[in-house]
Amino acid sequence: LKGSVGGKRVAAGTHDYVSRSCRFPESLRGLLQRIEGGGLSSVFVAVEGRFAGVLLLADQIRLDTPRALRLLRQAGIRRIVMLTGDRRELAEAIGTVLGVDEVFAQQDPAHKLAVIAEARKQGTTIMVGDGVNDAPALAAADVGVAMGARGAAASAEAAGVVLLVDRLDRLAEALHITRHARRIAVQSATLGMGLSILAMGVAAAGYLPPLLGAVLQEVIDVAVIVNALRALRARTLRATRYSLSPGQSESLRAEHEQLSPVLDQLSFLADQLSVLAPAEAKVRLEELNTLIRERLVPHEHRDDVSIYPEVAKLLGGDDPLAAMSRAHQEIFQLQRRLDAVLAQARGGALDAAAAREAQRTLYGLDAILRLHFAQEEEIYHGLAQG
Repeated sequence: LKGSVGGKRVAAGTHDYVSRSCRFPESLRGLLQRIEGGGLSSVFVAVEGRFAGVLLLADQIRLDTPRALRLLRQAGIRRIVMLTGDRRELAEAIGTVLGVDEVFAQQDPAHKLAVIAEARKQGTTIMVGDGVNDAPALAAADVGVAMGARGAAASAEAAGVVLLVDRLDRLAEALHITRHARRIAVQSATLGMGLSILAMGVAAAGYLPPLLGAVLQEVIDVAVIVNALRALRARTLRATRYSLSPGQSESLRAEHEQLSPVLDQLSFLADQLSVLAPAEAKVRLEELNTLIRERLVPHEHRDDVSIYPEVAKLLGGDDPLAAMSRAHQEIFQLQRRLDAVLAQARGGALDAAAAREAQRTLYGLDAILRLHFAQEEEIYHGLAQG
């Protein structure tokens, strides 16, 4: 993409495209490796033939998807495959995070249809989708499931099942409830037919008068109906019968969103420490450390003292969030390590050893915080109503 903004020539696009009109600085090499290795999408920007910046784009994995896949495996689903039109590097990165068995990337509707046709030769196939491109595959699968809350109308029309809530984990619950209902239906039919045949045999032998036989048949019918009504009380796969209200769940998620800029600065500054001037590196590190100490640490401490005890009551057990509390201690320890690095800095600047130690600490904080936030959000999402 080329254009003019404020009278200046601007080019934006892929690395290869923008590199034709400008030279990239050497400090960008680490970021390029991170983009390639992390399966991220990127948009490079040049202004007047000079590199101006890069936008990193990453697909957010639905909070309910990892839990849904685990529950589906528990329900007996043997093979889970991801079909997507995304490029291979991005698709494989997401597939690795989700733990699927195989990834088919850069798939158009015809390719998805071919994969479904091949899978049906190996057994019963369930296809889940929400887009127009998924409609042919949804129609071809043994069971097509459309995400109806936000999905395209074409996919809902082609599917045999439509989930009316925007949560994939409800598919595992639907499968669990369906199996429970079928088991009761088979049980009721077998019980009703067996008792009726037994009563007919007794009546044929002359031991059951017609009037009593008629009454007994009605009793059998009522017993079978009462047994069938047990299907209405099918237990779901929720962790508990208690749950967070929508307001509580949104409030907890909003706190994480407010802290996301701090998280973004962790990896960004860690990438830049090796190329920044020592004095500037110390100033930037002090500013970030202040943010961590004043915003992040109080948030984690408040979670440990106020939020976790309430959530633990919903989960049940003696100490269900012990591992999450242990992560808080590690976060506090890493923040104290940053304090120590800055305290040891001499002459208002970071030396090479201090910069490397700060870099390791920032990368460690970035990794543990992103994992910790993801775990918390998955717990909160699993407890949320709806």
